[in-house]
Amino acid sequence: MLLLLRRAVPRTDAVFFAAALAAVVACAPALAQGPVASADYRLGPKDRLKVEVFEVPELNAEARVADDGTVTLPVLGAVPASGLTADELAASIEQRLEADYVNRATVRVELTEVLSKTVTVLGAVARPGTLGHPGRWTLLDAITAAGGLTAEHGDVIRVQRRAANGLTDQVTIPLEDLAQRLDPSLNLPVFPDDVINVERTRTVTIYLLGEVSTAGAMQFESTEPITLLTVIARAGGLTDRASPKLRIKRRGDDGLMHEIEANYRRILDGQDPDLDLEDGDILVVKESFF
Repeated sequence: MLLLLRRAVPRTDAVFFAAALAAVVACAPALAQGPVASADYRLGPKDRLKVEVFEVPELNAEARVADDGTVTLPVLGAVPASGLTADELAASIEQRLEADYVNRATVRVELTEVLSKTVTVLGAVARPGTLGHPGRWTLLDAITAAGGLTAEHGDVIRVQRRAANGLTDQVTIPLEDLAQRLDPSLNLPVFPDDVINVERTRTVTIYLLGEVSTAGAMQFESTEPITLLTVIARAGGLTDRASPKLRIKRRGDDGLMHEIEANYRRILDGQDPDLDLEDGDILVVKESFF
């Protein structure tokens, strides 16, 4: 529940930053609670509110801001809410009640659910998906609200943002730097419609057969694609007898094995693109007859 009547205190000191990051990485259950929305948060459609009239409890209500920007309340009917802060809406309700219905009205408006402005958090977090943006949010706030990092998180966090001109920009935050430097400038402010992707480490197993220095199964853990050259380099290279023509056997969606041909020399010379390998691929290097 997000209370808009209390202004959030800026939290940029290194002590708080270190404690917050440790909590996020640990993924404690308490992280399910989101931060308090800022007092200058502007209400919008789909936001849910709790309205209390202290002098007349019968007029208390819980309502959602409609698509037309109004909230329907007892006695008053539809009251414009979109674009107002909670304090401004409370003042508007007080004026309307005192003008026609009561001598004095003290009204409190509380935001209980934020849905008009959202942020998407994907990847290695406990609860990936779309979250309400409560006003003033940072990268750590968003990850915390998504339940914190999971054990398979990778090395980077990518924040994608669409500018007013329609262009998309992406910022990459190294997680290790965020954790070790304790630099608040890395804890970026997050804006509505941002997409935050916590890269997930994948385990990829490649099987090498034939003329390679180290044959057998080879495992990689990475957030980046595993390429043909990477696998051959990890295996110690090809033998002197190896043919430059390689074959990659891969099981398709139809359950059958398919074969992909590649030329090692052409890839090494930059004439052909390096190939991304997939989990379970079999790389076969045959002996050259020339």
